[in-house]
Amino acid sequence: MLHKKGKLIILSGPSGVGKGAIISKLFENKKLNLAYSVSMTTRQPRNKEQDGINYFFVDKTTFMKNIEKNDFLEYTNFIGNYYGTSKSYVLNLQNQGYNVILEIEVDGASQVLKNYEHRKDIMSIFIMPPSYQALEQRIRMRASESDEIIEKRLNKAKEEFKVQHQYDYVVVNDDLEVAVWEITEIIKKK
Repeated sequence: MLHKKGKLIILSGPSGVGKGAIISKLFENKKLNLAYSVSMTTRQPRNKEQDGINYFFVDKTTFMKNIEKNDFLEYTNFIGNYYGTSKSYVLNLQNQGYNVILEIEVDGASQVLKNYEHRKDIMSIFIMPPSYQALEQRIRMRASESDEIIEKRLNKAKEEFKVQHQYDYVVVNDDLEVAVWEITEIIKKK
C-alpha cells in the first residue's frame, strides 16, 4: 500500500521551554500519525533518558563519521556537545507516511529551514515560554545541570528568542493543554 508522504514538523525553542512535555501529549493523538525523530548526540544521558528512544547517544568519533557520510539534515555543537538529525532516518519515516516530529534547538532548526529541499513537506513551530523568568524557573527545577551550564542555557535562550520570526508558527507554552491544542490544530491544517 502506498502512503502519502508525511510532513517534517520542526518543534524548536529554548532549552527548558517544554518541548518534551508537548511532544508527549501530541503522541497521545493517534490521528496525527506521528513518529519521533530520534537525534544523535555526544552528551551524556539525563535521568531516565534511554538510548534509541530519547537520543542515540554516541561518542564523538561516531558522530564525526556520520558528518563525513553527509547523513545529517542538520547538526550543531551546543554547549560542548554535538547534536544531529539523520537524513536517511527521517526520510524513511516520511516515506512511510508518518508526520515526523523533529525536536531540535534553534541552531539546528535554522540549518534545516535553510537546507531542506522540499519546503512543502515541512512546517516549523517555535515554542516560547510565557516569560524569561518562567523559563529560568523551569530549567533550575530540572536540577540536572551545574549553575554554569544553566547560565549558558539562559544566555543562549535570550539569543534564540530573537529568531522566532523565522518560523511558520509561534506558540506560547504557558498552559500545556492549550499549547498542545494549538499545535494539534496547526498540524491538522497542513
